[in-house]
Amino acid sequence: QGSELAGWAMGRWTYEGIDLNHNFADLNTALWDAEDNDLVPHQFPNHYIPIPEYYTFANATVAPETRAVIAWMQRYPFVLSANLHGGELVVTYPFDMTRTYWKAREATPTPDDGVFRWLATVYATANLAMASGHRRRCHHDDFARLGNIINGADWHTVAGSMNDFSYLHTNCFEITVELSCDKW
Repeated sequence: QGSELAGWAMGRWTYEGIDLNHNFADLNTALWDAEDNDLVPHQFPNHYIPIPEYYTFANATVAPETRAVIAWMQRYPFVLSANLHGGELVVTYPFDMTRTYWKAREATPTPDDGVFRWLATVYATANLAMASGHRRRCHHDDFARLGNIINGADWHTVAGSMNDFSYLHTNCFEITVELSCDKW
């Protein structure tokens, strides 16, 4: 079923109720706290941030699939990645979490924002469905007016995203490509 028939949540969570795309350690908060206390970069790194100890506990709510992806990322140091979604026609880039925790939407750029915007734009302009001047709006947001790219936190904020984790823990530049208005 497409998203219009099934709703946005159907198929999003595992049997255990975990959203795998948002099941990674929140490294953003640790980085921003360290920045606020002038600990970066001498006492706290601003890249290759270690996984917090609480996240490694056996009773932590971390899906086995998430643990497997993290082990894979650590074993093979990717430098560029895209995760593929459905339900919209847009490319999002980090950060996916707002720095102002109470704001639902707020552009929250990384230090590499220019590179992320370029990567997102290259894909969005090469995707015929996105680049078409005659394409319909998928749902409520008109991403065409933004060049079909948006900072993840400016669309909807989420802690523990795979994009933010990849960037902060492994230094991999990862974007999310929403490939279709339909969500299967």
